[in-house]
Amino acid sequence: MKTFNLKFIAALVAIIVSYTTANAQSRGGDSRDTRLGIGLSLGIPTHDAYNFAVGGDLRLQKDFYSNVSGLLSLGYTNFSLKGEDMGSVGFVPLKAGLKVFPIERFYISGELGAGFGTDENQKTAFVWAPGIGLGFNNGLDLGLRYEEFRYQNAGLGQVALRIAYGFNLSK
Repeated sequence: MKTFNLKFIAALVAIIVSYTTANAQSRGGDSRDTRLGIGLSLGIPTHDAYNFAVGGDLRLQKDFYSNVSGLLSLGYTNFSLKGEDMGSVGFVPLKAGLKVFPIERFYISGELGAGFGTDENQKTAFVWAPGIGLGFNNGLDLGLRYEEFRYQNAGLGQVALRIAYGFNLSK
């Protein structure tokens, strides 16, 4: 992966986190809320044959405790090919996972699931996605994750920034 791309993502995350931390409300109480989030992901593929990845998702988040939430997400991810081919590879990932807040606002997440290929020649892939992020009571969720689609002894991964807004369904 190119050093410039990593530096660009790190700078973008630092700017967004700094701005959001200064303006966000704190997470408090022992919530049992349910939220529906709508997110946009921009990623850098880990395989040299691809330029970039872009995707969107709907995520249902159910709080079990104030610092542990369950996740269920459905989305779409598209990897754009480099070079003369200029094609793309798409997946519809369906994932379940956990989000744990070891300290206020900051979370560690993990998701597992299946990625259904959008091309008739693509097989269904196993998807795993560990990540970190910041969640706020005002609905904003900023996350950084590694996501990999594994199929037939091969894998296609990305480092992705997710920007999302969650609507509280419990109020």
